Amino acid sequence: MAREYLDGTWQAERSFSPAVITGGAGRVIWVAGHGGLFDDSGNMLKADFEAQTRQAFANIAVTLARAGARLSDIVSMTVYIGDTRHGDRFTEIRKDYFPDRFPASTLVTVTGFARPEMMVEITPVAVIDA
Repeated sequence: MAREYLDGTWQAERSFSPAVITGGAGRVIWVAGHGGLFDDSGNMLKADFEAQTRQAFANIAVTLARAGARLSDIVSMTVYIGDTRHGDRFTEIRKDYFPDRFPASTLVTVTGFARPEMMVEITPVAVIDA
């Protein structure tokens, strides 16, 4: 799948691209919001923003794999956090998953989630070859 990442100025420091352009006959995967409230063993990750964020990415990876995609196929994401103080930490964690080509992204602070223990939810869009 051909992709063009529009480089920004300050956006790279925040690990996102202003826009990603896809071409060709690709398939778009619209992914529901994923959180990371529980680890793979079923233990609650209460009050641990980093663990919840990493688990959310792990959960997204599983869903994308079922659709024949990978995290690197994500072209856009909307990220919801419950506390603005976690915004910079989210940016640093995201760089671990997208070290050089960043998806387009929006980061929103919300007043609550479906579960009060949740601290982050990520809603990505991925594009793969048809």
